[in-house]
Amino acid sequence: MNASQRIPLHMLLGNYPSTQALKDGTVRSDLVELEFADVPRPNNAFKRVVRDFEFDVAELAIITFLMAKARGKPLVLLPAVMIGRFQHPYILYNAERGTLSPYELNGRRIGLRSYSVTTATWVRGILQSDYGLDLASVEWTTFEEPHVAEFVDPPNVHRAPAGKELMQMLLDGEIDAAIVGDGAKSDPRIKTLFADPAAEAQAWHSRNQAIQINHMVVAKQSLLDTHPEAVREVFRLLEESRRVAASSGGKAEPAFGLEANRRNIEVAIDYCVRQNLIDRRLSVDELFDDVTRVLGA
Repeated sequence: MNASQRIPLHMLLGNYPSTQALKDGTVRSDLVELEFADVPRPNNAFKRVVRDFEFDVAELAIITFLMAKARGKPLVLLPAVMIGRFQHPYILYNAERGTLSPYELNGRRIGLRSYSVTTATWVRGILQSDYGLDLASVEWTTFEEPHVAEFVDPPNVHRAPAGKELMQMLLDGEIDAAIVGDGAKSDPRIKTLFADPAAEAQAWHSRNQAIQINHMVVAKQSLLDTHPEAVREVFRLLEESRRVAASSGGKAEPAFGLEANRRNIEVAIDYCVRQNLIDRRLSVDELFDDVTRVLGA
Protein backbone atom coordinates (compact mmCIF):
# COMPACT_ATOMS: atom_id res chain seq x y z
CA MET A 1 0.00 0.00 0.00
CA ASN A 2 1.51 3.36 -0.98
CA ALA A 3 1.30 6.50 1.10
CA SER A 4 -1.76 7.83 -0.71
CA GLN A 5 -3.66 4.63 0.12
CA ARG A 6 -2.84 4.51 3.80
CA ILE A 7 -5.70 5.16 6.22
CA PRO A 8 -5.27 8.64 7.71
CA LEU A 9 -5.74 8.81 11.48
CA HIS A 10 -5.72 11.86 13.73
CA MET A 11 -4.08 10.78 17.00
CA LEU A 12 -3.49 12.29 20.42
CA LEU A 13 -0.36 10.79 21.97
CA GLY A 14 2.13 12.08 24.50
CA ASN A 15 5.89 12.28 24.17
CA TYR A 16 7.44 9.47 26.20
CA PRO A 17 10.45 7.21 25.71
CA SER A 18 7.98 4.45 24.80
CA THR A 19 6.40 6.56 22.03
CA GLN A 20 9.52 8.23 20.64
CA ALA A 21 10.19 5.63 17.93
CA LEU A 22 6.62 5.93 16.70
CA LYS A 23 6.53 9.70 16.74
CA ASP A 24 9.93 10.21 15.12
CA GLY A 25 9.18 7.75 12.31
CA THR A 26 11.55 4.97 13.36
CA VAL A 27 8.50 2.73 13.62
CA ARG A 28 6.38 3.03 10.49
CA SER A 29 3.27 1.56 8.95
CA ASP A 30 2.19 0.66 5.43
CA LEU A 31 -1.45 0.61 6.53
CA VAL A 32 -2.07 3.81 8.51
CA GLU A 33 -0.78 7.36 8.31
CA LEU A 34 -0.75 8.96 11.74
CA GLU A 35 -1.19 12.68 12.14
CA PHE A 36 -0.22 13.55 15.70
CA ALA A 37 -2.00 16.44 17.38
CA ASP A 38 0.31 19.28 18.38
CA VAL A 39 -0.50 19.00 22.09
CA PRO A 40 2.57 18.84 24.36
CA ARG A 41 0.53 17.61 27.34
CA PRO A 42 -2.26 15.21 26.29
CA ASN A 43 -4.36 15.95 29.38
CA ASN A 44 -4.91 19.45 28.01
CA ALA A 45 -6.92 17.88 25.17
CA PHE A 46 -8.91 15.26 27.07
CA LYS A 47 -12.08 17.34 26.83
CA ARG A 48 -11.67 17.30 23.06
CA VAL A 49 -11.50 13.50 23.19
CA VAL A 50 -14.72 12.95 25.17
CA ARG A 51 -16.76 15.98 24.10
CA ASP A 52 -15.85 16.66 20.47
CA PHE A 53 -14.55 13.18 19.48
CA GLU A 54 -11.85 15.03 17.59
CA PHE A 55 -9.34 12.17 17.48
CA ASP A 56 -9.62 8.78 15.81
CA VAL A 57 -7.30 7.30 18.42
CA ALA A 58 -6.25 9.02 21.63
CA GLU A 59 -4.38 8.68 24.84
CA LEU A 60 -6.92 9.26 27.59
CA ALA A 61 -7.01 9.19 31.38
CA ILE A 62 -8.65 5.98 32.59
CA ILE A 63 -11.08 7.75 34.96
CA THR A 64 -12.17 10.17 32.23
CA PHE A 65 -12.74 7.20 29.93
CA LEU A 66 -14.79 5.30 32.53
CA MET A 67 -16.94 8.36 33.18
CA ALA A 68 -17.45 8.89 29.44
CA LYS A 69 -18.21 5.22 28.79
CA ALA A 70 -20.76 5.10 31.62
CA ARG A 71 -22.53 7.99 29.91
CA GLY A 72 -22.69 6.26 26.54
CA LYS A 73 -19.86 8.01 24.72
CA PRO A 74 -18.82 6.09 21.56
CA LEU A 75 -15.29 5.25 22.64
CA VAL A 76 -13.65 1.83 22.95
CA LEU A 77 -10.66 0.97 25.11
CA LEU A 78 -7.43 -0.54 23.77
CA PRO A 79 -5.44 -2.60 26.31
CA ALA A 80 -2.48 -0.24 26.01
CA VAL A 81 -1.26 1.55 29.16
CA MET A 82 0.66 4.72 28.43
CA ILE A 83 1.18 5.85 32.04
CA GLY A 84 0.84 3.83 35.22
CA ARG A 85 2.21 5.00 38.54
CA PHE A 86 1.43 4.92 42.23
CA GLN A 87 -0.20 8.14 43.35
CA HIS A 88 0.97 8.34 46.97
CA PRO A 89 3.58 11.08 46.28
CA TYR A 90 1.04 13.45 44.75
CA ILE A 91 -0.80 14.81 47.79
CA LEU A 92 1.13 17.52 49.62
CA TYR A 93 0.82 19.74 52.67
CA ASN A 94 2.60 22.77 54.13
CA ALA A 95 4.68 21.52 57.07
CA GLU A 96 5.29 25.10 58.21
CA ARG A 97 1.70 25.04 59.48
CA GLY A 98 2.14 21.83 61.44
CA THR A 99 2.25 18.14 60.67
CA LEU A 100 -0.60 16.42 58.87
CA SER A 101 -1.25 12.71 58.49
CA PRO A 102 -3.51 10.77 56.10
CA TYR A 103 -5.80 10.06 59.08
CA GLU A 104 -6.39 13.78 59.77
CA LEU A 105 -8.15 14.97 56.62
CA ASN A 106 -11.81 14.74 57.61
CA GLY A 107 -13.26 18.24 57.66
CA ARG A 108 -10.19 19.72 55.98
CA ARG A 109 -9.77 21.79 52.80
CA ILE A 110 -8.05 20.10 49.86
CA GLY A 111 -7.19 21.74 46.56
CA LEU A 112 -6.86 19.99 43.21
CA ARG A 113 -6.95 20.82 39.52
CA SER A 114 -10.36 19.25 38.88
CA TYR A 115 -12.43 16.93 41.02
CA SER A 116 -12.70 14.04 38.57
CA VAL A 117 -9.16 13.91 37.19
CA THR A 118 -7.46 10.54 37.48
CA THR A 119 -4.68 11.35 39.94
CA ALA A 120 -7.20 12.93 42.32
CA THR A 121 -9.56 9.96 42.01
CA TRP A 122 -6.79 7.52 42.88
CA VAL A 123 -5.64 9.65 45.83
CA ARG A 124 -9.20 10.00 47.18
CA GLY A 125 -9.72 6.25 46.75
CA ILE A 126 -6.56 5.49 48.71
CA LEU A 127 -7.56 7.85 51.50
CA GLN A 128 -11.16 6.61 51.57
CA SER A 129 -10.32 2.91 51.50
CA ASP A 130 -7.20 2.84 53.65
CA TYR A 131 -7.45 5.84 55.97
CA GLY A 132 -11.18 6.31 56.58
CA LEU A 133 -11.57 9.60 54.76
CA ASP A 134 -15.19 10.78 54.51
CA LEU A 135 -15.14 12.50 51.13
CA ALA A 136 -18.30 14.45 51.95
CA SER A 137 -16.62 16.06 54.96
CA VAL A 138 -13.90 17.70 52.87
CA GLU A 139 -14.13 21.12 51.26
CA TRP A 140 -12.66 20.51 47.80
CA THR A 141 -11.30 23.51 45.89
CA THR A 142 -10.92 23.11 42.12
CA PHE A 143 -9.64 25.20 39.22
CA GLU A 144 -11.13 23.49 36.17
CA GLU A 145 -14.41 21.95 35.10
CA PRO A 146 -14.74 18.17 34.57
CA HIS A 147 -13.62 16.68 31.25
CA VAL A 148 -16.97 14.89 30.87
CA ALA A 149 -19.57 17.61 30.43
CA GLU A 150 -22.45 15.65 31.95
CA PHE A 151 -20.72 15.15 35.29
CA VAL A 152 -21.75 17.55 38.03
CA ASP A 153 -19.29 18.09 40.88
CA PRO A 154 -20.54 17.16 44.37
CA PRO A 155 -21.99 20.01 46.45
CA ASN A 156 -18.87 20.23 48.64
CA VAL A 157 -16.70 21.06 45.60
CA HIS A 158 -16.10 24.77 45.03
CA ARG A 159 -14.19 26.68 42.36
CA ALA A 160 -11.20 28.69 43.51
CA PRO A 161 -11.58 32.45 43.18
CA ALA A 162 -10.25 33.93 39.96
CA GLY A 163 -6.53 34.58 40.04
CA LYS A 164 -5.76 32.03 42.74
CA GLU A 165 -3.03 29.40 42.27
CA LEU A 166 -3.09 25.98 43.89
CA MET A 167 0.37 25.93 45.45
CA GLN A 168 0.15 29.52 46.64
CA MET A 169 -3.14 28.73 48.36
CA LEU A 170 -1.38 25.86 50.14
CA LEU A 171 1.49 28.11 51.23
CA ASP A 172 -0.95 30.81 52.38
CA GLY A 173 -2.99 28.37 54.46
CA GLU A 174 -6.15 28.75 52.40
CA ILE A 175 -6.18 24.97 51.90
CA ASP A 176 -4.72 22.24 54.10
CA ALA A 177 -3.49 19.87 51.38
CA ALA A 178 -3.14 19.81 47.60
CA ILE A 179 -3.27 17.03 45.04
CA VAL A 180 -0.68 17.96 42.43
CA GLY A 181 -0.07 15.81 39.38
CA ASP A 182 3.64 16.57 39.11
CA GLY A 183 4.39 15.83 42.74
CA ALA A 184 6.39 17.59 45.43
CA LYS A 185 7.69 21.07 44.79
CA SER A 186 11.14 22.42 45.63
CA ASP A 187 9.89 24.68 48.43
CA PRO A 188 11.23 23.11 51.66
CA ARG A 189 7.94 23.83 53.43
CA ILE A 190 6.06 21.46 51.11
CA LYS A 191 6.02 17.80 52.19
CA THR A 192 4.30 14.70 50.93
CA LEU A 193 1.32 13.71 53.08
CA PHE A 194 2.67 10.16 53.17
CA ALA A 195 6.00 10.25 54.97
CA ASP A 196 7.29 7.32 52.89
CA PRO A 197 5.28 7.27 49.65
CA ALA A 198 7.25 4.36 48.16
CA ALA A 199 6.56 2.12 51.16
CA GLU A 200 2.89 3.11 51.14
CA ALA A 201 2.71 2.31 47.43
CA GLN A 202 4.24 -1.11 47.94
CA ALA A 203 1.80 -1.86 50.74
CA TRP A 204 -1.14 -0.77 48.57
CA HIS A 205 0.11 -2.99 45.75
CA SER A 206 0.38 -5.95 48.08
CA ARG A 207 -3.17 -5.44 49.33
CA ASN A 208 -4.76 -4.82 45.94
CA GLN A 209 -2.53 -6.76 43.52
CA ALA A 210 -2.85 -3.89 41.05
CA ILE A 211 -1.16 -0.82 39.69
CA GLN A 212 -2.78 2.59 39.47
CA ILE A 213 -3.28 3.31 35.80
CA ASN A 214 -3.24 6.93 34.66
CA HIS A 215 -3.58 6.85 30.87
CA MET A 216 -4.60 4.23 28.33
CA VAL A 217 -5.54 4.44 24.64
CA VAL A 218 -9.04 4.68 23.17
CA ALA A 219 -10.48 4.59 19.67
CA LYS A 220 -13.69 6.00 18.29
CA GLN A 221 -16.40 3.39 17.76
CA SER A 222 -16.88 4.68 14.21
CA LEU A 223 -13.26 3.83 13.36
CA LEU A 224 -13.66 0.31 14.70
CA ASP A 225 -16.85 -0.06 12.67
CA THR A 226 -15.22 1.01 9.42
CA HIS A 227 -11.51 0.16 9.78
CA PRO A 228 -10.88 -2.37 12.55
CA GLU A 229 -7.61 -3.24 10.84
CA ALA A 230 -6.40 0.33 11.45
CA VAL A 231 -6.95 -0.05 15.20
CA ARG A 232 -5.05 -3.33 15.23
CA GLU A 233 -2.22 -1.61 13.40
CA VAL A 234 -2.07 1.28 15.87
CA PHE A 235 -1.77 -1.22 18.70
CA ARG A 236 1.03 -3.01 16.83
CA LEU A 237 2.85 0.27 16.34
CA LEU A 238 2.57 1.14 20.03
CA GLU A 239 3.95 -2.28 20.97
CA GLU A 240 6.83 -1.95 18.50
CA SER A 241 7.71 1.53 19.73
CA ARG A 242 7.87 0.18 23.30
CA ARG A 243 10.20 -2.61 22.16
CA VAL A 244 12.53 -0.08 20.56
CA ALA A 245 12.64 1.91 23.80
CA ALA A 246 13.27 -1.22 25.86
CA SER A 247 16.12 -2.28 23.58
CA SER A 248 17.78 1.05 24.31
CA GLY A 249 17.69 0.46 28.04
CA GLY A 250 14.38 2.18 28.74
CA LYS A 251 12.54 1.57 31.98
CA ALA A 252 10.06 -1.26 32.29
CA GLU A 253 6.60 -0.12 31.24
CA PRO A 254 3.20 -1.41 32.45
CA ALA A 255 2.11 -4.50 30.53
CA PHE A 256 -0.19 -4.34 27.53
CA GLY A 257 -3.14 -6.70 27.14
CA LEU A 258 -6.58 -7.04 28.69
CA GLU A 259 -5.85 -9.83 31.13
CA ALA A 260 -2.64 -8.17 32.27
CA ASN A 261 -4.71 -5.10 33.17
CA ARG A 262 -8.03 -6.60 34.23
CA ARG A 263 -7.35 -6.23 37.95
CA ASN A 264 -5.97 -2.71 37.48
CA ILE A 265 -9.14 -1.64 35.68
CA GLU A 266 -11.38 -3.39 38.22
CA VAL A 267 -9.88 -1.32 41.03
CA ALA A 268 -10.27 1.88 38.99
CA ILE A 269 -13.94 1.03 38.41
CA ASP A 270 -14.44 0.32 42.11
CA TYR A 271 -12.95 3.69 43.07
CA CYS A 272 -15.22 5.43 40.55
CA VAL A 273 -18.31 3.71 41.95
CA ARG A 274 -17.43 4.46 45.56
CA GLN A 275 -16.86 8.13 44.69
CA ASN A 276 -20.09 8.40 42.65
CA LEU A 277 -18.24 9.32 39.47
CA ILE A 278 -20.24 6.65 37.61
CA ASP A 279 -23.74 5.47 38.48
CA ARG A 280 -23.29 1.79 37.75
CA ARG A 281 -20.48 -0.73 38.04
CA LEU A 282 -19.13 -1.21 34.54
CA SER A 283 -17.67 -4.60 33.69
CA VAL A 284 -14.13 -4.69 32.36
CA ASP A 285 -15.19 -6.60 29.26
CA GLU A 286 -17.78 -4.03 28.14
CA LEU A 287 -15.04 -1.41 27.88
CA PHE A 288 -13.59 -3.30 24.90
CA ASP A 289 -15.09 -4.74 21.73
CA ASP A 290 -14.33 -7.93 19.80
CA VAL A 291 -11.40 -6.24 18.04
CA THR A 292 -9.66 -4.58 20.99
CA ARG A 293 -10.40 -7.31 23.54
CA VAL A 294 -7.87 -9.70 21.99
CA LEU A 295 -5.09 -7.21 21.29
CA GLY A 296 -1.89 -8.22 23.02
CA ALA A 297 -3.31 -11.58 24.06
